[in-house]
Amino acid sequence: MKKSYFVLCLIWLFTTQISAQFKLDAEIRPRFEYRHGFGTLFPNNADPSGFVSQRTRLNTTYQNEYLHFYVSVQDIRVWGDVPQLNKADNNGLGLFQAWGEILFSNEMSLRLGRQAVDLDDQRIFGSVAWAQQARSHDMALFKYQKNNHSLQLGAAYNQDGESNTGNLLTVQNTYKTLQYGWYHRNWDKLAASFLFLNNGQQYTDTINADNNTTRFSQTLGTHLKSNNQKLGWWANLYYQFGNDVNSNRISAYLIALEGSYKLNPKFSVLLGGEVLSGNDGGAPTDGKNKAFAPLYGTNHKFNGLMDYFYVGNHANNVGLFDLYLGANIGLGEKSSLYARIHNFSSAADLVGTEKKQLGVEADFVYTYKFKKDIILNAGYSQLFAAEGMEVLKNNFDGNANYWGWVMLTIKPTLYQSK
Repeated sequence: MKKSYFVLCLIWLFTTQISAQFKLDAEIRPRFEYRHGFGTLFPNNADPSGFVSQRTRLNTTYQNEYLHFYVSVQDIRVWGDVPQLNKADNNGLGLFQAWGEILFSNEMSLRLGRQAVDLDDQRIFGSVAWAQQARSHDMALFKYQKNNHSLQLGAAYNQDGESNTGNLLTVQNTYKTLQYGWYHRNWDKLAASFLFLNNGQQYTDTINADNNTTRFSQTLGTHLKSNNQKLGWWANLYYQFGNDVNSNRISAYLIALEGSYKLNPKFSVLLGGEVLSGNDGGAPTDGKNKAFAPLYGTNHKFNGLMDYFYVGNHANNVGLFDLYLGANIGLGEKSSLYARIHNFSSAADLVGTEKKQLGVEADFVYTYKFKKDIILNAGYSQLFAAEGMEVLKNNFDGNANYWGWVMLTIKPTLYQSK
């Protein structure tokens, strides 16, 4: 009790000594999900899953004329994953972001530390806000922005920990080293971005340690977007080359195009398509890998909300052709409806069938804003699997596949200096 009181006093003393430069805000986001075929086809002799996950964050921001400082502490849990009379949590508590940014001028800065990276539509780099834990990088990031021009140069180098010898990275699902350059330009009717990413993956040889090395792939491409408010469009074009972690030569591409038309301020329709190249048979052959990897993007927002593709799955596989139709509908001052219908097929040939059709997915998301800092979201999705999906997922049980969820986001500002 004394420690808590002491911490509160420190926060109060700190915030009363600064002016217009400190902000303390928080987030609590519980989400109930009912999964019956989420991420993969539902098997026989299994029960559906229902659970409540929760994200809790405390964020602090400080800024003066030469420094921008940000820390975001978060706790991630599933209701019931620790006893009621617990002494310590199972996991959960950690840093989402913790960085300091040195402001050399109004245009130039250098940000150091753990940080989220969101570029363009988040196809290659995104913070994955849907995931309770989200994604952030330990990185140095140089930023330049003036008028309609923006430039970012990012670099990261990862290691298991402090060591006197060796540079082997054993942490899973991350890169050894990464460098990227991103340039963005705005015109009156068009915005364009150009990205170059050099991605180094750790290869580990369990037999001969002399073969442990970093293998590099490169991603080069552009994101284009119309600035027309009524008839809009955007496009992605990316190409990947270099080597994957198994030393296969990469030659892969992503092409996407979406057009939208705003019938009135509260109703818009859209039509789009995306192709990600893949490998015939679902695996690299003859030392060649033709499967495009969206790497560190917010993949949940693309290719259907049920996460059948590129969300911890479908890597180095047959690729994807996603054709979709959708609408965004305003239902009043505080509510709206998101609707999408996706038709999925494989970009490359499947083994076990001559058909490429994978299935159709319908996604619906309802949003209601109680207040500016209290938002309710609810969603329902259903996948209608075709023969190709059964072959791809190796499940021929023929069960229904659907998913429903309800999420409440509470994001109050606890203190802001004036």
